[in-house]
Amino acid sequence: MKLVSPHRKLGEMLVSLGILTREQLETALEQQKRTGEKLGEILINKKLVDEEMLLALLAKQFNIQYVSLLEYGEIPKEVISLVPEKIVKTYHLIPLEFSLETKTLTVAISDPLDIEAIDNLKLMTKYNIKTVIAKKSEILELIDKYYVKKESLQEIEKQAEQQFESGNVEVVEEEKEEDVSTDTDSAPVVKTVNYIIEQAIISRASDILIEPQEKQVRLRYRIDGVFHDQKPLPRKLLSSIVARIKIMSKLDITERRKPQDGRIRLTFSGRQINLRVSTVPTSFGEKVAIRIIDAQALTLPLSELGFEEDQLKLFQKAIQQPYGMILVTGPTGSGKTTTLYSALNVLNNPDVNIMTVEDPVEAVIYGINQVNVNEKAGLTFAAALRAFLRQDPDIIMVGEIRDKETIEIAINAALTGHLVFTTLHTNDAASAITRLINMGVEPFLIASTLTVVVSQKLIRKVCKDCRVAYKVSFEQLAPLGVTLEMVKNLNEIVIYKGKGCDKCKDGYRGRTIVSEVLECTDAIKELILKKATHFEIKSVARKQGMSTLRESALKKLLSGVTTVEEVVKNTFTDEIQE
Repeated sequence: MKLVSPHRKLGEMLVSLGILTREQLETALEQQKRTGEKLGEILINKKLVDEEMLLALLAKQFNIQYVSLLEYGEIPKEVISLVPEKIVKTYHLIPLEFSLETKTLTVAISDPLDIEAIDNLKLMTKYNIKTVIAKKSEILELIDKYYVKKESLQEIEKQAEQQFESGNVEVVEEEKEEDVSTDTDSAPVVKTVNYIIEQAIISRASDILIEPQEKQVRLRYRIDGVFHDQKPLPRKLLSSIVARIKIMSKLDITERRKPQDGRIRLTFSGRQINLRVSTVPTSFGEKVAIRIIDAQALTLPLSELGFEEDQLKLFQKAIQQPYGMILVTGPTGSGKTTTLYSALNVLNNPDVNIMTVEDPVEAVIYGINQVNVNEKAGLTFAAALRAFLRQDPDIIMVGEIRDKETIEIAINAALTGHLVFTTLHTNDAASAITRLINMGVEPFLIASTLTVVVSQKLIRKVCKDCRVAYKVSFEQLAPLGVTLEMVKNLNEIVIYKGKGCDKCKDGYRGRTIVSEVLECTDAIKELILKKATHFEIKSVARKQGMSTLRESALKKLLSGVTTVEEVVKNTFTDEIQE
């Protein structure tokens, strides 16, 4: 394949190489005009190109070296000092080497087409500039490592306590959006809160709990679904910390007797992070719960969610239907929102009108009309749905079915040519159908509209950096539901567990879904019309090839993704045996 001239634009180059279609490029360029984003970032975020492949291609095209900064050694302090923090943060670059002999500074940059960055750096340093290409995320990590001055929580607490003792505790008003990297010039209370949030994000936590106790304040992070205690905070700082968080989330700092809910929007290492804040009064003061929502992590490609291959095909087939209803069920915190957002992201095209009603909107997705429930103002799920139908949407997402009125409007929408996504709280897919019947929905309406039901849970994955293999016998795994067919008639099976290392928590890193995908075939629809029990529906679905949550978890166990403990902890032994 002949490469095009380096002077041609990035988009044209990708089209000429067959990586993008002309239509995909035009759509991305339209978005670039509206948002001002870089074309490369748009293409990566839309999953049209792989970042590593794109950078490697650009490196070859422009004859520039592509480096992995994760494998790069320590950068000398004298090299770091050559480029100010403001420059590296503005242009997302990092200095790597300096040759005194040739007066050449080597810098890593994610966009080799950013001529302005290179020219400004050359003008400022008076050196020759040699560029290499690296991932933006890796560059941001090194900026955080070498340029952001870190203070320990103990040092910050000491400063805060000193101000507390002097009666000079200051809470600074929050801007609309802020970078939470610890600012050495900020007030100690501000730095304390920033530190708590920053460390939670670095630890990949999904939740922060600040819990007042009698003599101290308990601090916990939920990482991969499990809470971990952090160093407790001094009791005397509680009111200042809570006040600071309330100001950040636009809550009433004078109201301490009632629960309050708010939101914080901030940036961290170039990523937009949304925080959902909830306060509630307890015996020893106000408890604060903060949910951390990474907008990028909510729109993963469907293939990365954790579906088995046959399940993924069924789900992809269902979301491409012009109308009908798709139910995603599972307990709170089971990844339902991520599954729905990822599906909507696939369907999000200029020729489609997508509307969602959520409580609250977890992440803003470009091109989708998202409505936040406001029950005080009368904007309920049902009220929003009725308004939607006058806006002629093609696709509707209802964040949660809470009452008969909402489900009836959603079903009517599905009957009149709309594709409807929604969620329920049930333990398995078959139970979702019986739940709808128990809510008073006519069986013939369910049978006419329901396309597929996805039930899912999240389980922890074994850390790839410290996992070790060990052998077990088939007899040991059989009580879990493992069959000879699953292990290909082997008597000894290799599975994995994590030892624990500096990159993980207790041998686990990250989570994936286990799921069952129930397709509403003609046989299932007949059972719905007969008001069959969920046991009967599940039995027929299994005979038609549906994998249960336990079977999905066992497949991940046998493929080395998770552990026996996670399978037992998160799934039940199947009640219906073939």
